Amino acid sequence: MNPRDFIDKLAPIATEDMRRYGVPASLTLAQAILESNWGKSGLTQQANNLFGIKGTGPAGSVTMQTTEYRGQTPYRTNAQFRKYNNWQESVADHTKLILNGTKDKPNRYHGVLWADYKTAATEIWKGGYATDPNYPNKLIAVIEQHSLYQYDVPNPKEVERVNMEQLIAELKDARKQIQQLITSLATVLKTTTEQEHTIRELNKRLKKLESLHPENIPIWAEPAVKAAQEAGILNDPAGSYDFYRMVTLMHRMGLIPK
Repeated sequence: MNPRDFIDKLAPIATEDMRRYGVPASLTLAQAILESNWGKSGLTQQANNLFGIKGTGPAGSVTMQTTEYRGQTPYRTNAQFRKYNNWQESVADHTKLILNGTKDKPNRYHGVLWADYKTAATEIWKGGYATDPNYPNKLIAVIEQHSLYQYDVPNPKEVERVNMEQLIAELKDARKQIQQLITSLATVLKTTTEQEHTIRELNKRLKKLESLHPENIPIWAEPAVKAAQEAGILNDPAGSYDFYRMVTLMHRMGLIPK
């Protein structure tokens, strides 16, 4: 199986596992790649064991030779490894080990849960998963070389926190917009009030102007003024609006002789 096919087959399993339990998919993939040599190791071929987990599995166990370390010194030894019916069982057992740890230290691998891939690679080694001192660097190199971090999914709690922060920001923005609308409305009301005041003042000035002398005789007063002039009772036709109203009234009442 080539690397692309290996990743395509295992990535959906690792991603779903992360959604349910928080074990980074990138870590699951990288460990499977290192431990199984892209699925080509004898342990994977014979036992579907992707992670080199020792003991007895759902399908029993197999004895294989493995490399261990004392400090910086490697040595070869035989050990019993778990056997599985398929890769899903292997991933599930890997997750179970991380979640439950060991009897003496149940939380030994909890540092990897929902962690970024670099932290997870270090924490899995600190928990004692492997004795190789370069194990974290090897995991990180595989993850970065094949961009396995793209399969990691966000922590639901982190997603909830981000969503809450976005909601708070939106509420603050909405409140700001409402305040701006209130300010705009107040400005409009103030402007309307000022305009009403201006109109009242203009009406007052218009009434005053009506009582002043117009430049020309109003059309409606022309017949009365002409009659008064012909009757010889009006020499100067200039006057105020009140004067023209009075002359027009006299004319209509027949008080101006013909």
